[in-house]
Amino acid sequence: MSDTRELALEIVQRLQTAGHQALLAGGCVRDLLLGIEPDDYDVATSARPEQVQELFGRRRTLAIGAAFGVIAVLGADRRRQVEVATFRTDGGYSDGRRPDSVTFTDARNDALRRDFTINGLFQDPQTGTIHDFVDGRRDLEERVIRAIGDPHQRIDEDKLRMLRAVRFTARFGFELDGATRAAVSAHAAEIRLVSGERIGAEMRKMLEHRARAAAASLLEECGLLREVVEDAELLTANQANWRTRLKWMAGLGDRATFPVAATMLLGPVIKDHGVQPLMDRWKLATAEAAAIRWLEEHWFTLLRANSLPWSAIQPLLVHPEGRGALQIALAAAGPDQAGVRLCQQRLAWPAERLNPAVLINGESLKCLGLAPGPDFGRILEAVRRAQLDGEIGSEAEAIQVARSLAATG
Repeated sequence: MSDTRELALEIVQRLQTAGHQALLAGGCVRDLLLGIEPDDYDVATSARPEQVQELFGRRRTLAIGAAFGVIAVLGADRRRQVEVATFRTDGGYSDGRRPDSVTFTDARNDALRRDFTINGLFQDPQTGTIHDFVDGRRDLEERVIRAIGDPHQRIDEDKLRMLRAVRFTARFGFELDGATRAAVSAHAAEIRLVSGERIGAEMRKMLEHRARAAAASLLEECGLLREVVEDAELLTANQANWRTRLKWMAGLGDRATFPVAATMLLGPVIKDHGVQPLMDRWKLATAEAAAIRWLEEHWFTLLRANSLPWSAIQPLLVHPEGRGALQIALAAAGPDQAGVRLCQQRLAWPAERLNPAVLINGESLKCLGLAPGPDFGRILEAVRRAQLDGEIGSEAEAIQVARSLAATG
């Protein structure tokens, strides 16, 4: 049992002992029914926020969303936390994200305000009883993602639910209910009303998951891809190329990082527009954008590694994103994998052979009487190339090459 689950069970037990209804809620119940260990646990309760705080004490509670009935309860070590939310119904959503007001209610009405039926389930962990007011269990069994109630209303309340519908459909390998799918397609352009940070967070979750290709395909089918990616037509205009790109994405497997998967999906767009539009639309961190930019620039070189000098390949493989570039190259290699196999063999070398210490540095050049300047970099790079390609192997030889380069300018 995970530490977070243990904390959630403690919270439920204490709330129930105090006379309140308390249930596990939402995604954790869904995952437990699917046989998946939840990433986190949420508790829904009839207790009001102030009652939750009183029961667990101020030291163990954080009023992270008290206005919406949400209190975070910390573990005794204060490292773990579980969100405890009072059963509620929501008022209007004038900002397309949060309710303007909430009214505390019972479990049934709380379920009816949630997004999808599979996320509207409750479980009493003390008895194992499932409380299902929205036919979520049926949809789990039938492998369907379906909005609770009117899908247009659910999307009007929070536009991000369109991306969540795609992500859940792909992640679980389910079907997207027809009415829900039609509503997503009808409202697709409204995803632009959602903040870049929220869109970027959803896209990270999609692209980091092994079902990324299915998610990208569904984004395109529902009209969302062109709304979240600048000039997405560059990806999909040629359907044969689009299908190939989806195949490559599927080939990345379980452990692709977000920059790797984003590069695989968006290569033509990045090549044409650079990374800046993506940074603006998804609010990427500078490091993420730099990684994507580097990967797009260099991964294809690794496909040709067997026909290039080692000095052109080695700096790529020892780069922090080098293994990611090789992952992309492997997915895209097809039947001709000679370059990729060479890279894999070289990565198995001992560290001192893969990335030997440099023979000379800037101080070495100063000792030769050279003044620091633009030529330093040129000379050191040339010496390093000669070293990697086996043309020189000692400091003396490196200094000789440096002297020659300095003399010829």
